[in-house]
Amino acid sequence: MNDSLLVVDSTDVDYVWDDVQPLIDKALIHSEGELLSEDIFKLIKNEMQVLWVGIKDKELFCAGVTEIIKYPRKKVLRIITFATKSGHDYEHWKDFIEVLEAFGAKQGCASVEAWTRKGLAKKLDWDHEYSVITKDIKIKWQ
Repeated sequence: MNDSLLVVDSTDVDYVWDDVQPLIDKALIHSEGELLSEDIFKLIKNEMQVLWVGIKDKELFCAGVTEIIKYPRKKVLRIITFATKSGHDYEHWKDFIEVLEAFGAKQGCASVEAWTRKGLAKKLDWDHEYSVITKDIKIKWQ
């Protein structure tokens, strides 16, 4: 296989940020406004989140961000964002998740979690444990 998923050291983020920021923004379009890419940049620099890049044929083709969440009874590796340049290339996911799982296990995590749409969970063959539902109250209560 000619592709790999690599951790970007927090001290090296500046070197790849111009390439990965559009991919992070692409993933954040589906969020509820909790984070902007500049927030993620700061969290990565402060070693609170980890930046991953996917390389295929010596070119960056995807990027993702993870964070270790410490619950009272266990730690989990949460996938915050993941996006490819093409919007496809998810066939690489099965290989990449092995890398993320190994990383999480090394950090003492019991599982990997991600907030996704139901269809993606099915496509990835992950368990759909629960749904996160939201209701905007900002306008109503201002």
